[in-house]
Amino acid sequence: MNSAFPLSQSETFPLARTERIAIHRVLDLFEKGSPELFAELSDQIDFRIDHYRDETDVSWQVASSPADMAIVLQRLAREVFPKGTHVLGLASQALGQGWFFTRFEQRFFYPVKDCECESVTYIVSHESDGKLDFFRETVTTIVETS
Repeated sequence: MNSAFPLSQSETFPLARTERIAIHRVLDLFEKGSPELFAELSDQIDFRIDHYRDETDVSWQVASSPADMAIVLQRLAREVFPKGTHVLGLASQALGQGWFFTRFEQRFFYPVKDCECESVTYIVSHESDGKLDFFRETVTTIVETS
């Protein structure tokens, strides 16, 4: 660890959902379907969602600006989360220098499977000046719950 950016144990893991870091604010606003989410993004956002061992085309889940994010979020709302999502678990680990590793669990109606599902994803993110500027999500599981 770089001594110029020391982290105490209490600052590293776990950072509960109530910690007001950028990734938590963004995911809370995503759950609410709030357009206030855009105020939490840097103008130079580098955003991508990947899926582990999934045949689904996610090539469109990429954005490099808030305008691109609007397009991605509209499509996510239509094709993946038409009934919204409910956060089941959210905790992050501070990695230092604005970097975070987040475990994100959610429940949602997934039209691809035509049923309620739960998923666990892992997100590497970065914030600068309190704004999210890097987001890499890997969806690891989507499990049918109904």
